[in-house]
Formats: sequence, C-alpha cells, structure tokens
Amino acid sequence: MDLATAFISVDDYFQQEETSPVRHEYLGGQLFAMAGASEEHNRIAANLCTYLISHLRGSGCKTFISDMKVKIQVAQGTGDIFYYPDVMVTCDKEDREKFYKIHPCLVVEVLSLSTETIDRREKRLNYQSLASLQEYVLVSQDQMQVEVYRREGSGNWEVERLGPNDSLELNSVGLTLTLTEIYDEVFAV
Repeated sequence: MDLATAFISVDDYFQQEETSPVRHEYLGGQLFAMAGASEEHNRIAANLCTYLISHLRGSGCKTFISDMKVKIQVAQGTGDIFYYPDVMVTCDKEDREKFYKIHPCLVVEVLSLSTETIDRREKRLNYQSLASLQEYVLVSQDQMQVEVYRREGSGNWEVERLGPNDSLELNSVGLTLTLTEIYDEVFAV
C-alpha cells in the first residue's frame, strides 16, 4: 500500500511553527524536523554572529542567528522553501518580513553529520538561486576548516577552502576573521 505524502500550506506551516517545540524546514509543502545542535555548533555560530553584529552595527545590515528563516521561491508554482540558516545577514532595506528574510547577502551553515550532505548540495544550490546572495559559507565543527562559495562578477560561483592558519574574508559585508576567532572556545590553539 502506498501512503500519500501530506502537504501543508505556508500559512499552516507558520501557524504550526509558532507553537511547535521543534523547528521545521519547509520544502514545497513538506516539513522536515531539525536536529538539535552540539556545543561546538552553537559556539561557532555565536562567534560568527557576535563579530558580524559588532562589525555591522549602524550600517543598516542585520544579522540573524538560527531562528530566522530565509524564504526561497525555486520556480513559480512549485512551492516555497523556508530554511533556518545558522547565521544570515541581509542589507536590503526591503527585507522587512517578521518571520523570514528574502534577500540575504551572506548565509552561513555550520556542518554536522546529520546536515552536511544537505548543506553541501540541496541548500547550497537553493541558496545560490537567490539573486541577493554573495557568499555561502560552510563551517566544519569537527576541525578548523571553512569553505566559502562566492558569486563572481560573471555570476558563476567559486569555492575557497580555508585551514587553521587562514583568514575568512567576507566580501559581502567587508569583514575579515581568522579561523582562530571563528573557533574561539571550540578548539585549543
């Protein structure tokens, strides 16, 4: 016997998320529960968010951490996607929705065993479909390793891989961080 997949509307999704003890990402009518995060994951995201908030204060850009959704419309009529990125920055004055943003210039995901494949493929491709996105950053929580995908002037995406002695240049927001700063209180240096 085949069981039909239940689809819910965006309005029902938002209503459910308001009271749900578990956050869900929404992909074209289907919900996917999000796993809890480790101490390392939280520390890395908090470090990045702290530096970004301090750096961007007064600039008109806004930094969000893990509980703010980003909305992606993949193709007209196919349904919306809502993800909860670990860290996100929007500098678009029109990005005024209360529960999600549409025009991020920077999205950061901290990798875990349960999310790495999705973050590297599905989310990367969907995030890169956003015209506003300039950088997509993947941060390992198991080792001092960062990948940054950057939209070049031609519109193509290039990847840069960084190790313990490197610095992450976030061109989208004009901030440079050492990996030691990103991994503060995660690994003994």
